[in-house]
Amino acid sequence: MIEKERHIEAANPDWYNLLKDHSRENRRCSTPAEDMLWQRIRARQLGYKFRRQHVLLDYIADFFCQEKMLIIEVDGGYHNVTEQQSLDEERTARLATMGYRVVRFTNEEIIEGLEAIIIKLKEILDE
Repeated sequence: MIEKERHIEAANPDWYNLLKDHSRENRRCSTPAEDMLWQRIRARQLGYKFRRQHVLLDYIADFFCQEKMLIIEVDGGYHNVTEQQSLDEERTARLATMGYRVVRFTNEEIIEGLEAIIIKLKEILDE
């Protein structure tokens, strides 16, 4: 059986450098919840390689596993704003049409229940 070739969609060249700079800044200034999650998924601890603050299309994914085409988003309070929710839904839909799966967790979910998040991620990765 030939495995489906996996690829990463590149950002628009006009935006890539700006997005790359922003992703570096995001890595330097990550939230406590992002740091907590990163410490549990980095270095193949779940059996798969994750990248953090990775440019994908015209977005920056908080965490990305290329092998499983999985994007993990960690949402802060501004994601509760109606306009941002609409943008998040559009982004998720666009990525889904390209074969990516997006899972979202709030900062609070991670801080208050990291072990439950890790269990859920293992289930998703094992599908």
